Amino acid sequence: MKYLAKSILFILSAALLGTATGNEAKAQEKIIVENENTGIPLELVFKKGRSHNHPLMAVWIEDIDSTFIQTIYVAESIGKGYFRYGDASEGRWMPGPLRRPAALPYWGHQRGIRADDGYFLPSQDDPVPDALTGPTPKSDFTIYFRAPKSNIRQFRVLFEINQSWDWNEYWTNNKFPGDEHYMSSSQPALVYEARIDLDSDKREYHLHPVGHSHWSGRNGNLYTDLSTISTALDIIESITIRIP
Repeated sequence: MKYLAKSILFILSAALLGTATGNEAKAQEKIIVENENTGIPLELVFKKGRSHNHPLMAVWIEDIDSTFIQTIYVAESIGKGYFRYGDASEGRWMPGPLRRPAALPYWGHQRGIRADDGYFLPSQDDPVPDALTGPTPKSDFTIYFRAPKSNIRQFRVLFEINQSWDWNEYWTNNKFPGDEHYMSSSQPALVYEARIDLDSDKREYHLHPVGHSHWSGRNGNLYTDLSTISTALDIIESITIRIP
């Protein structure tokens, strides 16, 4: 699929959301995705939770039978295989390539593109198009995008999110000794889902957690038991799909 050149724009709204105290202001980040999809415009509204602290995330669309259709947005570091703190070879963290298979493994396996090193991750040699990547938003944000082709009326929107080093009593830092990928993930990535029906009168859909990914990204399974997950469920307050 061809994409318009660098078509994600990040705009900070000057309006304050709610009541600010002192000089504090809360900015709403807007992510505008323009590609060749011909479906109706949609909005994904993300509100951060109390445990939100620089998570990695991916948003994508699948059909009702769980067949991957398209990535809508993915954190640039995962989409390019290049992290701001990716190289510690000189004794301090520097930008560089880094493989993080535990970060967003469900998205990676559903996407189904396997890199030369065996990971279901984009790489510097085969990155996600610029139009679908960007810096991880630091606070609340809205993604403006289009549904798939106009003849696809029912589909699923999925959202995967992962925050490093968020240990709890079950997912401890010594649970899997020697597993370097687990060590950078802690509580595994969570997957949220909403099923969209454009033929209904419904104009707003809420994404709900449906499971977690493999703790070190070894497979693309979705584990539906969330009883061991604690603060990771508080990274997000809400995710809503709106049909304007």
